[in-house]
Amino acid sequence: MKKSYTAIIGLVSGFAILVISIMTSGDIRSFISLSSIAVTAGGSFAALLISFPSKDLMKVPKILKLLIEKPEQDRVRLITTFSELARKARRDGLLALEDDLTGMEDEFMVTGLQMVVDGIEPDIIREILTLKMETTERRHRMGQNIFSKWGELAPAFGMLGTLIGLIVMLANLQDAAAIGSGMAVALITTFYGSLLANLVFIPIASNLSVQTNEEMLSKEMAIEGIIEIQAGTNPRILEEKLVTYLSPEEMTMMKEEKVSTQEALSYE
Repeated sequence: MKKSYTAIIGLVSGFAILVISIMTSGDIRSFISLSSIAVTAGGSFAALLISFPSKDLMKVPKILKLLIEKPEQDRVRLITTFSELARKARRDGLLALEDDLTGMEDEFMVTGLQMVVDGIEPDIIREILTLKMETTERRHRMGQNIFSKWGELAPAFGMLGTLIGLIVMLANLQDAAAIGSGMAVALITTFYGSLLANLVFIPIASNLSVQTNEEMLSKEMAIEGIIEIQAGTNPRILEEKLVTYLSPEEMTMMKEEKVSTQEALSYE
């Protein structure tokens, strides 16, 4: 796990910009309404309880931790690992890889390599690992779906609160002086709904989606590496195949690591 506070910084800075904008153009107290918060946040959460099983909603605090503690997807190191394993397999045989499994933290790779050591057919290995990958993706997509749905519900309940405010206001039209302030209060719920959806819920869903896509790419890369090791592919060819999964930045990083390694070896 690696820690990243980018999401927290974005959230805090977004609220700060809004507060500063309000304070420079009006009275911030005009934007505070407990009843509007109750309708928008409370109402949308109530609808969320209807939309998803409780066991999935109880995972929300754990999901939110992923905004800070992100699973590390070091694909450059993954290529190095597979290259070393391929060399060992060609030199000492596939059974020799079993010694390396005890020190691995990635359960997905351990499962795949153990099947290679056990001599399971490559098609079966690919099928099992693909199923495991799809199961993991479905589990991770659930957190994304929760916040995406919340982002849809918040503006709707904001509009509902506005309608409630307008109905109350229209029921008291005899008091003309109260119409302006009543309209302002009615519109606050729409403001809250838009704020929560566009600054909190939808960005969180987008963040989780990006993380899931990154993890799935790493798993696809791992499956390819495991199958190539079983096939006895030349380490150089295996490395070239896996490099295609890297972004331009990761390719640059890998080239720099190779240069530094070669320089270190030349000094020895």
